[in-house]
Amino acid sequence: MFKLLLVVALFGCAALAAPLNDDVITKFLANQDTDGTYAYDIQQASGLQIQEEGQAGHYARGSYSYTSPEGVPVQVVYTADENGFHPQSDLLPTPPPIPEEILRSIRFIQEHPTPEELADRAVRAQQI
Repeated sequence: MFKLLLVVALFGCAALAAPLNDDVITKFLANQDTDGTYAYDIQQASGLQIQEEGQAGHYARGSYSYTSPEGVPVQVVYTADENGFHPQSDLLPTPPPIPEEILRSIRFIQEHPTPEELADRAVRAQQI
């Protein structure tokens, strides 16, 4: 029962990523085994597509795609495991590059340890 609830919840989350409307489901395939593995593939007439496979409580990998209200195609591929949710998409924001001045400062700090850091290194070297 928990696995069915998980599949329904995942479908609901993915469906919320697309605009809400009275869309018709044109494809619905689902499979669930007794060992907890599952897979589903759902498509709607509007172009929303949701696919996922995994093992309940352990991992999942899948994708969803749709067209935004602005007409931009959106596709997200993801994995989820003990390390969290890992989406990949050209539309996800990325951090700006680290400025060269900051990189130089970090290198300087690493190359010029404080007296306390030098003392710590000496103590650790004696323990080895």
